[in-house]
Amino acid sequence: MSQPVLICRPGERGEALATALREKGESVESLDVMQLEALPEDPAMRRIWLDIDQYHKIIVISPFAALCLDEALDRYWPQLPVGIDYYSVGSATASTLFDRLGVRVHVPSPTAGEDTSEALLELASLQQLAHQRVLLVAGEGGRPLLAEKLAERGAQVTRVAVYRRRFLPLASTQQTHLLSGNYRALIVTSSELLEHLAKWCNQAALNQPLIVSSRRLATLAGILGFCDLKVASGATPAALIAALETCDPQGADVDQGTY
Repeated sequence: MSQPVLICRPGERGEALATALREKGESVESLDVMQLEALPEDPAMRRIWLDIDQYHKIIVISPFAALCLDEALDRYWPQLPVGIDYYSVGSATASTLFDRLGVRVHVPSPTAGEDTSEALLELASLQQLAHQRVLLVAGEGGRPLLAEKLAERGAQVTRVAVYRRRFLPLASTQQTHLLSGNYRALIVTSSELLEHLAKWCNQAALNQPLIVSSRRLATLAGILGFCDLKVASGATPAALIAALETCDPQGADVDQGTY
């Protein structure tokens, strides 16, 4: 049996990645180490939803955040308010917003490569934001870069956390994979997940191919001790699979450390 590709993306995005890999003939094993849980609505969150028409721009950080936003707006707005510009870091979030809310979404140019906050900040419509109210819909924690840069450009920024990440221990069989290094490649698209998984990785795992979705993640991976890094052009299944195809079929990549 061929060595499995290990993935650790939760929810529907993980299922889509697993399906795409299997369609390419890969054996896939999901490392279920993180669950996404919607946060209960509190008075401050409710006020944001009731005042949603007061915002000029809404930036949604992830597909799960988009789902939470859809559920909230469905409770309070039978008809979606007009005049709001929607933004997302990546295409998966944009697709979720379009499917659920029917709105067009501004995303970074495909030529930007990676799905990152930095790429989103390059958009022309986010350069001059004086007197603009901007809502960030995200999970708990995360990087403050986006809010800080938007505020520097004159925006009045509100950040609402709509979900939390709950980390789980690895199952014993999955720990065995990382201890032995018996897998083709590990695919990680989140810094939180990478740091969590590193706790179980010994030298065998650190020497196996690690595919990440941005150079920022590659930098973190190098700090954590991973030696064989492949940086995909983004976090989509197609981009991640393209990076996987640069690895040796048996999991021993011949171009180690390539960025």
